[in-house]
Amino acid sequence: MTSALLLLDLQNEMVDPKGKVGAHGLAKIVDERGVLVNAKRCLDAARAAGMAVVHVRLGFRPDYLDCLSVAARISGLKNNRAAIVGEFGTEFHPMVAPVDGELVITKQCVNPFFNTGLMSWLMHHGIKTLYLGGVATHLVVESTTRFADDAGFAPIVIEDICAAPNPVLHDHFITMIAPALGTVTTTDAFVVEAGQA
Repeated sequence: MTSALLLLDLQNEMVDPKGKVGAHGLAKIVDERGVLVNAKRCLDAARAAGMAVVHVRLGFRPDYLDCLSVAARISGLKNNRAAIVGEFGTEFHPMVAPVDGELVITKQCVNPFFNTGLMSWLMHHGIKTLYLGGVATHLVVESTTRFADDAGFAPIVIEDICAAPNPVLHDHFITMIAPALGTVTTTDAFVVEAGQA
């Protein structure tokens, strides 16, 4: 099979109300949009079809020496002691937690291809098509989609497993950016396609 499902940053820090990012409204939007329920359906369908699954998370050392970005949002993460590897925030939400045999990528920036083994792993396994989604739409989902397109993969964004703190940011990417880089689909359509693979 030449397709993979990439679940992006569906970790407690972002999607749980107790998460240091989620607590500021993102977890509520994730819940309202049914992101985790839909992502679980996609994950179940991918597993049943024997499709490769990759779980991506943001995670730093406790001293943040591995964090290179100087963007303003990073100060907030550091001040809140967010996304530290080994703590609650970097664990995947139980609904979409990895199982044995599924790749986990820990990144220190927005783009999961940067300074990780993701690209090599996908190429080694002959992956051509990347179904993807997660939070936040305008950050990791957009960055992953753009890089995947540049690298010669066919990115397919599963719209209803994505969310952003501001719906305008989500809608802009889904309607204006994603169609120029790849394809946009839904959980229902993905479940059908995976079942036919």
